[in-house]
Amino acid sequence: MAPPFSRRPTAVFLLCLLAVPVAPSNAAAWGDRLVFILAGQSNMSGRGGVVNNTWDRVVPPQCRPNPSIQRLSAALQWEEARDPLHADIDAFTVCGVGPGMSFANAIRGARRLRGEVGLVPCAVGATKIEQWQKGTQLYEQMVRRARAAASWGRLSAVLWYQGESDAVQQADAQAYTGRMERMVQDLRADLGLPGLPVIQVLLATGLGPYVDTVRAAQRAVNSGTLRGLTRGVSPSQVTSYI
Repeated sequence: MAPPFSRRPTAVFLLCLLAVPVAPSNAAAWGDRLVFILAGQSNMSGRGGVVNNTWDRVVPPQCRPNPSIQRLSAALQWEEARDPLHADIDAFTVCGVGPGMSFANAIRGARRLRGEVGLVPCAVGATKIEQWQKGTQLYEQMVRRARAAASWGRLSAVLWYQGESDAVQQADAQAYTGRMERMVQDLRADLGLPGLPVIQVLLATGLGPYVDTVRAAQRAVNSGTLRGLTRGVSPSQVTSYI
């Protein structure tokens, strides 16, 4: 059976984002275009519908493409977005459905946006937070892609879904808070956006015995202002807005 597509990440991303303004005062400068960076590991890049290294090509209704939802390709070209969003980014594995398309459709509906939504896939499966630190290939690629997207629309938020690989070794789990804080600080500085919202999904499952340690470390992150936005969300679904 294919791994089921879960609406939970989309719901909690959306809950946090609706609590902060994403429409810029000078939106006309970008034609009302909002850009979201998708980063993390496999939960973000998408494994829904993948079994035995084959994607079943089933796209849930909430993930269907829309001409108003665009995607920045690996070649830095804008194109109509559709799953698998990360096929040319997380390119050494088979990608399926992730939370990106359902989020984009949901934010368009919730915000009643007239303009376009741009998605910037950056996630790569089986990666630790250490591999996303400033100076690493993944970090520098994320910054390069975000800068390219900034000429198309407003960088509105980073959606971060990661942590499973850090639950294998105790040292990685215990170091998570500091590494996440440094990454957020560096990313905001390198993009020149000190108030850029970063929304993280707290780890639900993991590859090792330190899932609870990683979850506690994620809750402890405090880069700038940390606000847990939990209205209408059960404790197992808590997402943080940093």
